Order: sequence, then C-alpha cells, then structure tokens
Amino acid sequence: MVAIPRLVIAAPASGCGKTTVACGLMTALRARGLAVSGHKVGPDYIDPGYHALATGRPPRNLDPFLCGADLIAPLFLHGAAGAQVAVVEGVMGLFDGVDLAQGDLAGWVPSGSGGSAGSPSRADTDFGSTAHVARLLGAPVVLVVDAARAGRSVAALAAGFAGFDPRTRVDGVILNRVASDRHERLLREALASSGLPVYGAIRRTEEIITPSRHLGLIPAAEREAVAGQAIDRMGALIAASCDLDALLVLAGRAPALSDLPWEPPGGTDSIRGAPVVAVAGGPAFTFGYTEQAELLEAAGSRVARFDPLRDEDLPAGTAGLILGGGFPEMHAAALSANERLRGRVAALARRDAPVAAECAGLLYLARTLDERPMCGILDVRATMTPKLTLGYRLAVAVTDSVLARAGDVVRGHEFHRTATVPAHGDRPAWRFGSGQLEGHVTGSGVASYLHTHWAGHPAAAARFTAACGIAAEVTA
Repeated sequence: MVAIPRLVIAAPASGCGKTTVACGLMTALRARGLAVSGHKVGPDYIDPGYHALATGRPPRNLDPFLCGADLIAPLFLHGAAGAQVAVVEGVMGLFDGVDLAQGDLAGWVPSGSGGSAGSPSRADTDFGSTAHVARLLGAPVVLVVDAARAGRSVAALAAGFAGFDPRTRVDGVILNRVASDRHERLLREALASSGLPVYGAIRRTEEIITPSRHLGLIPAAEREAVAGQAIDRMGALIAASCDLDALLVLAGRAPALSDLPWEPPGGTDSIRGAPVVAVAGGPAFTFGYTEQAELLEAAGSRVARFDPLRDEDLPAGTAGLILGGGFPEMHAAALSANERLRGRVAALARRDAPVAAECAGLLYLARTLDERPMCGILDVRATMTPKLTLGYRLAVAVTDSVLARAGDVVRGHEFHRTATVPAHGDRPAWRFGSGQLEGHVTGSGVASYLHTHWAGHPAAAARFTAACGIAAEVTA
C-alpha cells in the first residue's frame, strides 16, 4: 500500500481556470518546501510543460484511453514517487469523457475499467474523464468555478456537480474571478447552504496572462523568458487566495493505493552497446510523454536530446531518431534555414537507420512545409489549414515498421491544423476504425499524424531499440 496525499483540480467546463489553479497550487506548495508531483488528465502536452516548471519534476499524463484504466494508478505512483503531495489537473468538464459510440471508436469496449468506472460501452460513459481518473486514484476533487457572471447560482451549479454521480465525490470548491468582497460573501453564504467547503476565492486579475494560439496555450518551452515569471505569479495568487493548509488536509485524506508503481519493462541481452537514440526537443518539438524516454532506456537505448532549431548535427553516434509532436509550422523558417541538420537527418534515413516521427515529425520529414524546404525524406507537401483535426483513434498497423507489426492494434490521438498531400504513402502506417489509411512506412522509417503513449504500447520501445541496435552494429 502506498499513501501519497493528492488532489484533483476539476471544473464544470474548459476555461474556468483549472490550469491557473493547478499550476499555482503546485508552485505554492513547492514554495513551502514540499516535493510536489504534477499530473494531467488526458493527452494534453502543453499544460504538463507548465507543471514541470511549477514542480521542478518531469510532467506526467494520466489517460485511460491511451494507456488503459488499469495503468492509471501504477503510472501515478511511478510519477509521484518521492513526492509529498500530488496535484492532478483535470481535462474539460469533470464528467466529459471519451465518446465510445461515435466514429473510429464505435463498438470498442475497453478492458480494465478500474471496477468503479461503470459500463464503458454505454454511449453516455465518462470513460477517460477527470471523474473517471479521480475514481481510479481515489482522489478528492476540488471544483474550480468561474463566478464572474454569477451569484447564488454558483451554489446550485456546484451542488449539481456534487450530486450528479454518486461514484464521484466533489469535496469542495475554489471560486475564480470573484469581483469584490460583497460578491465573495454572497457566494460563500450560498455555498454554505450546499454543504460544500470553499477552499479559496480568487479575484479577477489581468496580471497572469498565458497566451494561446490555434492548438491552445503556447508551450512553456517557447516562452522561456516569461513562463517562469507567470508560474511564480500563479503561485503567489493561489497562496494569497486559497487555504493551503485545508487543501493539504484534504489531500491527506486520500486512501493508500494498493497498486504497484509502474516500471518500464527491461530489454533483452541481445542488444549490445546501448544504441544512441536521438530525440528532438526545443521549442519546435515540445509534445512528448516522459515515459517514452524511460521505456527506451529500460529497453537498452541511450537517449540523447537535440534541438532542430539550434543544433547543426545529430548527437554523436546516433543510431535512431525520434521526432515527436510540436509546432514546426510556427518555426518553419528556422527549421528550413538549418540546412546542415536537415542534411544530416536525410543522410541518416538514407542509411536505413530507424526513424519514428509523429505529427510535427511527419512535417519535418516532408519535402516542404508551407512551401519551405524540410528534410525531403517523404515525398509529401505539408500546409497549414483552417481545419482542426482532433480526437482519439483506434488504429491497426497496416505495414510492419520499427514501432509495430502489421495487425497490431494501438490507441492514439490526432491534434493538428495541418494537412499533407498525399495523405498517406504507398505503404501506410495505420488504418483507423473508420477505414481511413494514414501515415508512411519507408525503409526503417515510420511517420504519421498519430500520437501514441508508449506506456500503453511498451513493445514499441523494445522494437525500436532492437532496430537501433542492428543499425548501430551495421555502421560500427
């Protein structure tokens, strides 16, 4: 049994202030000298970047669809190891989950609903929601309510959320965007009749500005000069507006978890010399899950980070390359201008070294991105579009690749406003449930728009590392 004090910060809907409260709470608790672990429900890559700034620890995602419900508590315990308190930021509204009756997911029934999740095959399921994850973790839920245009009705809204699903307990409220002392008094009096404790009241402020663009908040890695200052301001705001002592008491009421912490499976003795796997990072490639590198290293790889915006060479001894997601369209000019590195990447691919690219990586490997030259490994033209492609995908591998065998079923998601011509290659990587073909397999490379969480598919790390070990031996 492992006891880690923990809280889930939820809201009735997006835009109520979850990220400000969660990041501010992480920062304020860390300022008290506590080791704080930050977690994000769902596939979001951007909020966890701010969590990392707030906690000084690697960010962690908890996504029952991508990883399976049975892995949520083990992944939480792994990520929170050594922490004195954990803060879990929710996604969307508290009960907003995966629509398992529509699109690519129609008819799919996930295994391992965690016992208390109910029937995940119902169309009205909250599978994958903040409420679902809170139940899997046995974590108290604090609801962030935007009170900017409401009075006593806030109490009715909070009471409705508290009573909506008896499996999910809402333990209190933090009021956001409160206008005045009088407004706060009105809200507190109304909530007192509902029996829900108020753990904080945050006044309207324009001092904390976290700018957004087409896919949400601008990643912290792209705002290095000011992101840290914004986090500090969030921490000061929450410390001044919320009852941290009471929140810590509430977090301490979370029961011990009986699950064992997740551990990345080890590799095989046949892989010699720890092949170097270069993983793209920096402002253009900010989308990635912490567990990917842990899985690669456990499988026998040596992970080396590089920044395609600044570095002109791949890390020494690179045997394989991983290009994750991000915003290359915002940095297309600088990526294109780094001709030396583009040449190095193309040469690596010509040597048939393993290359795995998803979303931003796919664009970087294309012939052009918004008419600017990229690496040219794929005969593809990529452009920005006004259409947002967003959603979970159930995918079947169409072609053997360094990540999967043909026929393997994986769970992933798409999140982009770009399109490629052609949409897929002669050897597609995946087929979605709707029958749509997606991605490219070329030699030892695989590139697609599909984002996956390798903790849900650990064989990918072992398969990729094995291919890198062979490539390293060939070039030795």
